[in-house]
Amino acid sequence: MMYINDSLNKIIQESLRHNWNKPALSDYKGVTLYYRDVARRIAKIHILFEAMGIGKGDKLAICSKNQANWAVVFLAALTYGAVPVPILHEFKPSNIEHIVNHSESKALFAGSTVLESLTLSHMPNLGTVMCINDFSLVQTKEKEVYLKMEHLNELFGKAYPKSFTPESVVYAAEESRDTLAMINYTSGTSGFSKGVMIPYRALWSNVLFAYEVLPQIDDTSNVVSILPSAHMYGMMFEFLFEITVGAHVHFLTRVPSPSIIVKAFEEIKPKIIISVPLVIEKIYKSRLQPFLSTPGVRFLLRVPIADKKIKTQINDTLTNSFGGQFEEVIIGGAAFNREADAFFNSIGFRYTVGYGMTECAPIIAYADWKEKKVGSCGKAAPRMQIKIDSQYPQSLAGEILVKGDNTMLGYYRNEIATREAFTEDGWMHTGDLGIMDKDGFLFIKGRSKNMILGPSGQNIYPEEIESIIDNMPYVVESLVIDEGGKMIALIYPDLEACARDGIGTTQQIEAKMKENIDLVNAELPNFSKISGVKVMPEEFEKTPKRSIKRYIYQK
Repeated sequence: MMYINDSLNKIIQESLRHNWNKPALSDYKGVTLYYRDVARRIAKIHILFEAMGIGKGDKLAICSKNQANWAVVFLAALTYGAVPVPILHEFKPSNIEHIVNHSESKALFAGSTVLESLTLSHMPNLGTVMCINDFSLVQTKEKEVYLKMEHLNELFGKAYPKSFTPESVVYAAEESRDTLAMINYTSGTSGFSKGVMIPYRALWSNVLFAYEVLPQIDDTSNVVSILPSAHMYGMMFEFLFEITVGAHVHFLTRVPSPSIIVKAFEEIKPKIIISVPLVIEKIYKSRLQPFLSTPGVRFLLRVPIADKKIKTQINDTLTNSFGGQFEEVIIGGAAFNREADAFFNSIGFRYTVGYGMTECAPIIAYADWKEKKVGSCGKAAPRMQIKIDSQYPQSLAGEILVKGDNTMLGYYRNEIATREAFTEDGWMHTGDLGIMDKDGFLFIKGRSKNMILGPSGQNIYPEEIESIIDNMPYVVESLVIDEGGKMIALIYPDLEACARDGIGTTQQIEAKMKENIDLVNAELPNFSKISGVKVMPEEFEKTPKRSIKRYIYQK
């Protein structure tokens, strides 16, 4: 149960106190920290912050793979009043160095692998650098840090002379709802990332949202963290919310391939599963689609009694592969494949599709799996408003505008981008296009920047066409671009499946992709038909949340 309070730091304080002897953070197949261990490490890090000269509002960069110590440092910064700046460890060294400098971070806590790739002299404003894996000191400009590192246990003992108990955990409430809590640099899909300034009210509102819609998640629940903790979606719903209710978070600490994820789910049996579409779609295409496409199964799916029995069997198998004890699988971060969405809904699988963005920390829309609509990403989340900038919002797509507690303060050190992000009356531009039905359910059509204008002014949404292409045989993923007024499909083929079925040469693969496009065009109106196809030799370059970096491929 969560301690309800207007202060996020007080909520964290009470959770640490109340769940003192319960497991909090585990590295998968590794160390487990109990809530008392987390509180003790936070207290020691606060002593070091003071030695580093870190004050309230000072920026502190964190860059490593998911691990328990990442979570400890993030909580330590937040409860100290410093501003954590999580950086995705997949970023190139030059990008990490730029973000550290741009955010004006005074300290950097980074994983050993990340540190090996960085040139510290490129970040001259850093006062202290520590290895997050074991909290060893890499460099510091403050002599006091060396002294306090050598005598940290002694200083901790002096700070808590009797003993370190739950009552010893006391964190100051944030100064106001609009106090800057963190800065999140999102990679996005349209160029170099901007620093999103997230206030405490947005973190608090998202935590409260999760508590309101997921009351089953409590101090007995297990959760597997598979998404990057430095990304708002994973950080909020696989870590921060869970800490506030006393749940046990298991960090995978390794590349989350579908096989590793399924194995972890079977062992840990999580109570809630947070995922991006790519993971679910891979499971659908590799485990279910081949079975569903066999003539016998296709015939039985047309027989009412057999259809129900087969779908129940598939649902049971799928549910067990996710550990069997989850309340719901929440899918977000990118558009969900239409065919997979419809199929999972038809078998009664417990899943839903949400909508959010870093600028809303992240939630904008959501609906429980029992009331969701296929193709929709839910209704406005609590304390959020959504409107469609369209004369006919139920039928004519317009930009999705949002307002509410979850919205950001703006972009750090970028006044122009901040002004452009909001309308004069306070609505925030999402850059996404959508419609909203009479019941308030939101249906996303695509990114406004991705929309292609047809030859007679028609709006073409490439994501909708890609959803069809991606379900064709031997296709891993696709991208539809406008090339000189013609629609071109870039396709990365399933080379393993092609080789298995004797489609070995480049010419054979290209011929198979052209056959696929002919079938796709049969479903499309004339103005959006694909004019050409290009086979990609390797997977598309992606952001850490697995969205394709469109700007690289769109000429």
